[in-house]
Amino acid sequence: MPQKSDGMNYAPQGKPRPVVKPGEFVFAAAYLEHGHIYGQCNGLIEAGAVLKWVYDADPKKVAAFLEKYPGTQVARSYDEILADPAVQLVAAAAIPNERGAIGCRTMQAGKDYFTDKTPFTTLDQLANARGVAAATGRKYMVYYSERLHVECAMHAGDLVHGGAIGKVIQVLGLGPHRIGPKANRPAWFYNRAQFGGILCDIGSHQIEQFLYFTGSTDATVSNAAIGNFANADTPEFEDFGEASLLGNSGASHYFRVDWFTPPGLSTWGDGRLIILGTKGYIELRKYVDVARDKAGDNLYLVDDKGEQHINVAGKVGFRFFGEFVLDCLNRTETAMSQAHAFKAAELCLKAQAAARRITP
Repeated sequence: MPQKSDGMNYAPQGKPRPVVKPGEFVFAAAYLEHGHIYGQCNGLIEAGAVLKWVYDADPKKVAAFLEKYPGTQVARSYDEILADPAVQLVAAAAIPNERGAIGCRTMQAGKDYFTDKTPFTTLDQLANARGVAAATGRKYMVYYSERLHVECAMHAGDLVHGGAIGKVIQVLGLGPHRIGPKANRPAWFYNRAQFGGILCDIGSHQIEQFLYFTGSTDATVSNAAIGNFANADTPEFEDFGEASLLGNSGASHYFRVDWFTPPGLSTWGDGRLIILGTKGYIELRKYVDVARDKAGDNLYLVDDKGEQHINVAGKVGFRFFGEFVLDCLNRTETAMSQAHAFKAAELCLKAQAAARRITP
């Protein structure tokens, strides 16, 4: 059986929905360590932003990027991008433990920063970024793609915040991923100091969604665990993680993340999310719906009016990116507040730090 995608180059594309005039918003791409950079750039371009520069120290990564975005200027150094007054934002997907320092340098140069998750691997990096963002007034934003680039998750937000299921009291998140052939992964992927741990990496998606759907602005970590069950050849790697949180909204959260998606699944991970409210519940099947033999973006709403199945693929659109461009242009924070982005990062780092190791 041929190997399915491992998600390293997950780059969803939507329909163009410009929210700025041609040439009004210019951005650059840099540090192309993870394929999420393509999803980041796609969303910004669809919102009307203009990609001007690309930078990476690896010519092969730059060449691959230019195949996707021909005509992009190649910077000789990151300083060349930072020195260009036309550039308003830099999108980057650096090695995780380098993201914080790059973001601070970018904000200090007077530009907003849009990084792949996880945005930090230590609480010290987070503290530095908070300080620089406050001092400069620039934005340090995060590509929490499992909500921001998934149409059924965006639609669920509309339903939840519109009161469709009442007060949210619990969120259950499942985030399985596929490793794929290990030779396809960079060395840093298996180095604990560089990737930060499974809870602060892919677990950041689940915690961000919990805060968003419950309206919590803070939470406590009540339980967390990590383990390496099937990758003894890479002992610093973590292939399983779980955590429980209690939000200041009163809502609770449990999530599980892992690297055990089997080769037979048609996608890199069967992500699920269940949002329980006082008047109903919503289940999201984000990337695949095995029961219906359909692709993802399926939403199930159950309330006192009955049961609804909604497939929103291609219908809702990735509104976040349009809002994101306007946020950075007008500094309105309508799409995601700086406090929210940082709080999600803080909680996943605290969960990682508190996690007990499960011995197989």
